[in-house]
Amino acid sequence: MSNQLTRRDFAIRTAGFGLAMGLAPAATLAEAEQASRSQTSPAVADPYSLVDPELLPSLKQFPAAFDLSAEMVVQFRQSPGMPPLPAPAPQPVERHIPGPPGAPEVRLWIVDPAPLEKGKPVLLHMHGGGFMMTDPFLMPRLQGIATDCHCVVVSVDYRLAPETRYPGSLEDNYAALKWVDAHAAELGIDRSKIAVGGESAGGTHAASLAIHARDRNEVPIVFQLLIYPALDDRTGSTRPVPPGVGHFMWNAGANRFAWSSLLGVPAGSSKVPIAAVPARVASVAGLPPAWIGVGAIDLFAEEDIEYARRLVHAAVATELLVVRGAFHGFDLLVPDAEVSQRFSASWKSALRKAFATGKA
Repeated sequence: MSNQLTRRDFAIRTAGFGLAMGLAPAATLAEAEQASRSQTSPAVADPYSLVDPELLPSLKQFPAAFDLSAEMVVQFRQSPGMPPLPAPAPQPVERHIPGPPGAPEVRLWIVDPAPLEKGKPVLLHMHGGGFMMTDPFLMPRLQGIATDCHCVVVSVDYRLAPETRYPGSLEDNYAALKWVDAHAAELGIDRSKIAVGGESAGGTHAASLAIHARDRNEVPIVFQLLIYPALDDRTGSTRPVPPGVGHFMWNAGANRFAWSSLLGVPAGSSKVPIAAVPARVASVAGLPPAWIGVGAIDLFAEEDIEYARRLVHAAVATELLVVRGAFHGFDLLVPDAEVSQRFSASWKSALRKAFATGKA
């Protein structure tokens, strides 16, 4: 059985919630869970008619709609992730580094495709999981990036919400960025070729880290890779979603739940700290070049398109890919589909180009 089929079957067995779920005691999550009940996507006659035909059979093995609950996220955090690919794939190495002042150590997973080489580029990777859990596909994904893009991949096991609210995860990710920069010689990397990136909530963290690094002006970032990122807490709360999006895999209620868990205040409210949400930040000028990709029926489609527009208007080199008929996490669920392969090829090509030229 191929690794692609294994990944698809794994996703189906775990009911798909690994794309964006988490855990905390029910009392801790009660406020965020209550907030997730108030609004859902507007109805369309047949949401499945909008889905790419090649993605449809696998998608139909999932529930069409669900209410994200504390019980669901508890179960999923207890589920094992996929194991690493066997050798000759490069093997993940666990490292622990000093965390932010007063915080615990930060665990990193490092995958190096060529340990004896010097001057390699590096992708500082933030995993997905709705701010609340890890990505069940993490290890094979890290290995694939390292091999296909010939770069060191350093993935940050940042502290999870809601046990750790903003800015705890951002501080963990920034500590990892500073550590990678300071240990470039040990890692065999070129300090001028540090990219940041991630999927879903990992894309959120990557975008926030790029903004924070710009403002701190301590470590230059050459590129930001934002794979269907969540960029605006107001989606599905104070901003209704269009009728054709957000029906599958990740809906408006789940989005409110996740953002509220991270922020510690209701998503979309006036209490949200501006710096915590990329779409709320006043200026995107001076950010590194970006690749942004999202499915056309993903809940995040509109906010990702808007963020790309802002980057373009701020003279940030930007590539945007919107995939017709694709829902959130489509490439993980059906990696062998033509649309998934084109999507993966696009972001990998953009990352390799950024490493080769220093720009998108």
